[in-house]
Amino acid sequence: MDVIEPRTNSELTVAAAPQDNDNPETKHLPLTQLVPRTAQPRRYFDPEKLQGLVRSIQSQGILEALLVRPAGSDQYEIVFGERRYRAAQLAGLTTVPCKIRPLSDAEALELSLIENLQREDINPIEETEGILQLLANKLQKNSEQVIQLLHRMQNEAKGKITQNVLGNADADAVDALFRTVGRVSWQSFVNARLPLLKLPEDILEVLRQGKIEYTKAKAIAKIDDPDGRQTLIEDAIAENLSLKQIQERVKAMLAGEETPDTPQTRIDTISRRLRSAKLWETNPQKWQQAQTLLQQLEELLGDRGEK
Repeated sequence: MDVIEPRTNSELTVAAAPQDNDNPETKHLPLTQLVPRTAQPRRYFDPEKLQGLVRSIQSQGILEALLVRPAGSDQYEIVFGERRYRAAQLAGLTTVPCKIRPLSDAEALELSLIENLQREDINPIEETEGILQLLANKLQKNSEQVIQLLHRMQNEAKGKITQNVLGNADADAVDALFRTVGRVSWQSFVNARLPLLKLPEDILEVLRQGKIEYTKAKAIAKIDDPDGRQTLIEDAIAENLSLKQIQERVKAMLAGEETPDTPQTRIDTISRRLRSAKLWETNPQKWQQAQTLLQQLEELLGDRGEK
């Protein structure tokens, strides 16, 4: 029998929603009857963390029920819990514990966003885009209109404009939502999160995938040359460069200098390029040549103690 953990804040939000069935029973539904949401706020699921959840499920079962809603033809759409759903598939389960609620599209979107925003491992881009989507849903505006509202609120708070934006219904709704989510204030969101959306697409992609911290990504984004920027992105990930190391490389690149080619850097770069090229799949002939060179290197290292 699966154990159901105490409800998270997001589940408390669900329970507080005005529904006829405020405390739905947990039912085990076949995985074949569940379908993921197309508007899933979380776009990237880290493979290593997913495998960790698989191992947990195999040893302890699913500890928290998925929230689903009827989707017609004996199907149920996952409102939140897609990560558990994916892990259950990998773990070989046939059914998972679910709570069924007859939610509208707007309610399902809001609850899905809130649940994801309350996760500890959400990355800054998912957080930013999720909050914007949540605000757009709440205020019945598009993302651009929400951003304009936030900037007007900021300008009025700083005394730059005299429009009466603060205190009206939209501003009150914004303030209430940020208090509910509890991750950042709307002021910090405007100053530190919205600028992330102006980053180059290659930077946004690695941020969405959780491959690099946003402070490092913002530093790399100062490089205008796409090729140079991509190289630094790959180096930062492969070599786990610190923020200071990245800033030094950015400074050198902006000054038109060559990054010092240390032995360690050269070895790391060659290793990264070899893994990225996947010659064993893309070019078997070159892979044979590479294997010969690797064999020579292994022999050289094996003789390192000999004269």
